[in-house]
Amino acid sequence: MMRLRADLHIHTCLSPCADDLMTPKTVVKTALDRGLGLIAITDHNSTQNVEATVAAAEALPLSVLLGIEITTQEEVHLLGLFDNCQSALAIQEIVYKHLTPGINDEKLFGYQYVVDQDDYVIEENKRLLTGATNLAVDRVASSVQALGGLCIAAHIQRERFGLLYQLGFIPEKLAIDAVEITSDVSLLQVAKRFGCSIDFPVVYDSDAHYPDDIGKMTTTFEVEATTISELKMALKGISGRRIITGDSADA
Repeated sequence: MMRLRADLHIHTCLSPCADDLMTPKTVVKTALDRGLGLIAITDHNSTQNVEATVAAAEALPLSVLLGIEITTQEEVHLLGLFDNCQSALAIQEIVYKHLTPGINDEKLFGYQYVVDQDDYVIEENKRLLTGATNLAVDRVASSVQALGGLCIAAHIQRERFGLLYQLGFIPEKLAIDAVEITSDVSLLQVAKRFGCSIDFPVVYDSDAHYPDDIGKMTTTFEVEATTISELKMALKGISGRRIITGDSADA
């Protein structure tokens, strides 16, 4: 069994709200400098920079999951994480098919750069990645699960795009594997604030949009391998796998 510090919510320069310095090589180097062993690339409504980041980490002691942060029609953010390109491309196709039509306004929202593993710009994504899909939250979660992915309700403590703030509760049969907190608060504090019970595992991530944010909040996993099936077992605490939550860069 190995123990890995993980930050499963990191944006690249493809996300319009992220710093242009968030390139694959910068993300990988910073993650290694912060002592991380596992990261996930989760740009807004797109997976187009995940393979480049995986390639940038090749032969280095850092595993990279292929992820996406999907905006549902309720304006809830859900993370979908995968360990194979086929599933990542499939969720990308679904999201692009259902994404709000429109062209990105770079002056208003920021640039959306698709880059290679050496940080060279390949193209500029012109889709409105800041928009929402017309997919309901349960449809997004079930689509991620159907593709063998890990689905996490992102930053549930936040007033913007958090599941609890947008819906007021967590649907009983919602197919998520965990809830995410991106600040130094406990799950109990969040539950009290919203007046509801939260019967899901919790992970802590940075939601990094700038290099300095990478690894500010992390979750430690004890697993046999950096696969989705192993992470799911850790979240459930079975077969010796487990999670240790609440790590921070200052701890």
